[in-house]
Amino acid sequence: VCLTCCSRDVMVKIDQICHKNSVKFFTGDVFGYHGYMFADLGEHEFVEEKTKVTKVSSGVEDGPDTKKAKLDSSETTMVKKRVVFCQLKEALAVDWSGEKAKAALKRTTPDYFLLQ
Repeated sequence: VCLTCCSRDVMVKIDQICHKNSVKFFTGDVFGYHGYMFADLGEHEFVEEKTKVTKVSSGVEDGPDTKKAKLDSSETTMVKKRVVFCQLKEALAVDWSGEKAKAALKRTTPDYFLLQ
């Protein structure tokens, strides 16, 4: 479900319905130069290709780089990952007074607060 130009209450209500029924939800809007986009994909599973890390044997090389692990680009492995997206209601109800939120505040653009 994709929503644009809707009120906050309508977006929250439709997101709750979508989340309950495992339906992906997107919403967004633009106000001149400022805009936002939100996605609630519920539980999303995907596969990521990772390069294998190989350790250098201790007797082969000498020097400061001996202890560092090296990437072997010829060998890769597939890693299954899972991401759980939060609902719009939770994203809008962040308590900015907590310690964890204070750390995230440094990475949060001021536009977030303008759109609130």
